Amino acid sequence: MIGRAILSGMLVCAAAARGGAAELPGQYFRLMESGIAQAEQRLAAQPSLDLKAFETDDNGYPLFPHVVLVAAVLYVKQDSSNYRYRDPKMLSLAMKIGDSLAGERQNGKFSGTDNERDLYMWLEAYRLLERDLGEERRECWRQELQSIVQELAGEVARREDFPGYQSPFIGTSPNHLALWTSTVYLAGRVFGNRKWEELGTRVLHRFAVEEQSPNGYWGEHERSLPTPGYGYNTYASVSLYYEFSHDPAALKALRRGLLFHKFFTYPDGSPLEVLDDRNRYTSVVGWGSTGLPRRSGDMPPGGNDESASKGQFGFSNFPDGRRYAEFLTSFFHEGRMAYEDLGRIAQDALYYHPGPKAPIPQDLPRYTRQLTVPAGIRKTGHWVVCLSGLISPQAVTSQFYLDRQGHLSIFHDKLGLIVTGAGSKRQSELATFSEKLQGQTFHMPISSRLQMSTEKDRLSLAYNTFFSDLYVPPPSDDQVTLRFVITGRGPPADEAQLTLQLCLKPGEILETAAGRTSGTEGRCSGRLDSPPRMDAED
Repeated sequence: MIGRAILSGMLVCAAAARGGAAELPGQYFRLMESGIAQAEQRLAAQPSLDLKAFETDDNGYPLFPHVVLVAAVLYVKQDSSNYRYRDPKMLSLAMKIGDSLAGERQNGKFSGTDNERDLYMWLEAYRLLERDLGEERRECWRQELQSIVQELAGEVARREDFPGYQSPFIGTSPNHLALWTSTVYLAGRVFGNRKWEELGTRVLHRFAVEEQSPNGYWGEHERSLPTPGYGYNTYASVSLYYEFSHDPAALKALRRGLLFHKFFTYPDGSPLEVLDDRNRYTSVVGWGSTGLPRRSGDMPPGGNDESASKGQFGFSNFPDGRRYAEFLTSFFHEGRMAYEDLGRIAQDALYYHPGPKAPIPQDLPRYTRQLTVPAGIRKTGHWVVCLSGLISPQAVTSQFYLDRQGHLSIFHDKLGLIVTGAGSKRQSELATFSEKLQGQTFHMPISSRLQMSTEKDRLSLAYNTFFSDLYVPPPSDDQVTLRFVITGRGPPADEAQLTLQLCLKPGEILETAAGRTSGTEGRCSGRLDSPPRMDAED
């Protein structure tokens, strides 16, 4: 006997147009100049800089110390777009922030593992401004920086020979370990500490050669599975290592990383959420579509751990990488950049490699990319469809990891994300499929297979009592059709459900036979009648 459930969906839209991108590195300097002007205004209203108070008061400006590198780069980096070059106000501002950080350290409020992002910015600023600091300030900064890096080096050395650089082994995220290590490595170069430099070389070389998936990403929980948003962080650390070491293995890793990121990025510049086990949807502070200020005209107060401002200088080692960096930067708006983003943009401007550009997938009318794990993406005109059969351990208790329970995303370059495959945490009602057996609900597949071809793409997901085949033929100009075929296996489940997470924008109404729904995110689901046992399909 054969049991079959078929779902066909039609999504209609109009054609969309995208604007052009600003030339790099000029746009970096324009973003920094507008951001530094706002920072100067805020400091003018609060002349005595208490960083802790400044970051936690009613205004709340976390990661403000990142401005130290923005000011330093504007002061030392000559470029036709940099109108603050050799501006004494930039040197004064960098000194003020650096002095405050030194004071925080002396008061026991600044540590390497708690403030690693600010630490890198301060160390880089020291490297750039060392000759301009004066003997007393230079010695003060040097002593405090070295004492912090010494702590960080101990944390890196302790983990150097761990079996893997993923969180189940190292007790933190690999992007953190990569940042710690690149900071230790840079400090070794700056202060002539061979032990730090050699430690950083060993660990970062391993990141490039052993820890990166052949698909081009660094898995956070498991090496074989991607975490696209946080991948920018690790990529930035390996990029910094390559700048000084010119390690050929690192350059190859950067190339693989670029190939992954450029193919698995939506037309709006955000990484694919259906592949991510840490973020339901990466909202990048500072981008026009998502970076909403607290008050009219105000800068977004915080940073973003997985911002695509990170590592763009690494992309710029390649012609298509320069175009990809330009594409990402086109979504940033002057005066709306968070402080962490500004600091990373300063890093990008400092190390940017100019040269010719080459097209990226987002420039093409169509492309397909399939990973060696069961995940792939297809762009057809305005449509982007991503299918994921990625399977994670069934019980990851860490609060920092989501269940990989979503398997389909549909994006349109005018309407944005329409169907999301974003993961969640112990929310089976959001899973693409769920089944209830003996009072227990299962919502993640136990096996999967992805087959992609010009005729159609097919994602197969197996559960305890059934398996599903999702067929997606090439989209037309105005619709995407989905066809689910459900085949029973063994005794039927007590309950089974198929769910599509629909992304509704504020004010939008979804009308179905079941009624009307509105809100920021909706859910379209249907109960599957428990199919009888089957051994074959028509």
